[in-house]
Amino acid sequence: MLAYQFTTWEQDFELCEVPTPEPGPGETLIRVAGAGVCHSDLYLCDWPQSSLPSYDLPFTVGHEITGWVEETGPGVSGLEAGTAVAVYGAWGCGACGQCAIESENYCENAAEVVASGPGRPGLGRDGGIAEFFLAPMSHHLVPLPSDLDPVEAAPLTDAGLTTYHAIRQSLDRLGEGSTAVVIGIGGLGSLAVQILRALSAAQVIAVDIAPARLEVARRHGAHHALLSTENPSEAISDLTGGRGADLVLDIVGIDDTLSLAASAAAIRGHITVVGIGPGSFPMGYLHVPRGLSASTVFWGTIPDLAEVVALAGTGAVKSDTETFSMEEAPIAYQRLRDGSLEGRAVIVPHDPR
Repeated sequence: MLAYQFTTWEQDFELCEVPTPEPGPGETLIRVAGAGVCHSDLYLCDWPQSSLPSYDLPFTVGHEITGWVEETGPGVSGLEAGTAVAVYGAWGCGACGQCAIESENYCENAAEVVASGPGRPGLGRDGGIAEFFLAPMSHHLVPLPSDLDPVEAAPLTDAGLTTYHAIRQSLDRLGEGSTAVVIGIGGLGSLAVQILRALSAAQVIAVDIAPARLEVARRHGAHHALLSTENPSEAISDLTGGRGADLVLDIVGIDDTLSLAASAAAIRGHITVVGIGPGSFPMGYLHVPRGLSASTVFWGTIPDLAEVVALAGTGAVKSDTETFSMEEAPIAYQRLRDGSLEGRAVIVPHDPR
């Protein structure tokens, strides 16, 4: 089969021909419908080897995966051939307290899992940009609603899951009269706007540097869309009657966006840093609104994934996708690198015709 693989440190990925895996005990072979392309993939080939776990190369990249059950190994039950599934990718150790409550994204032994344990799909072990994907544990497979296109659902397994998790844990802040601000309207930010509109009564304000992305935010239901170059902090203050935002989602995570997040937050507001940029902001007593709290997120839980795909099945949430064949995978990553993608890129290994 064809697979897009990380073969050489600090080099671009390569399209390779590799053996099709066969499922062993407890394993499930998935015929891949779609595999999302994510910015974090680029860190694998851009960052020095010394800054990354000691992965054994080569392995197939791609951690946003949907498909159909092709074949199951001994001991797997409840997954009929042809069942459409989303793959949960934040695999944990399976033994710690967080894993016991299906929060493998916060696994207490994650460093060992990623560095020397079973790894995660596309991060140390074979991922989904291939014709077939081997899932080692069936509880990581979440059935998709019958009316949800598996190709369009692929970005929900990370981009949708991460934003859903960030919003769901702050829903108690988002009642009538509240405000949520989303900074950065790319693939994650556009999903965040939709999820906020679907789950909360909050006024939703989108902020971005690009007018075209603000139009996307408006199309997905944002009440207001502000250019980051035109003093959005003052505009947010005006739109909230001077209160500020109850929740700020920073999808970027650089110094400028975090500074905006702190200035836009209300007293007793909350900032969730979703983006993995290298920024920070002062959290001292005199630097932020009184009672401000802040957190980061990492993917979401297995129940979160079930909930977000169910929400997408109702039509309330839809990922803007652009599809590419396996042979076009290098083009998708180049488009991701140069910022010319509209929405999320999804590699489609099998000809849909």
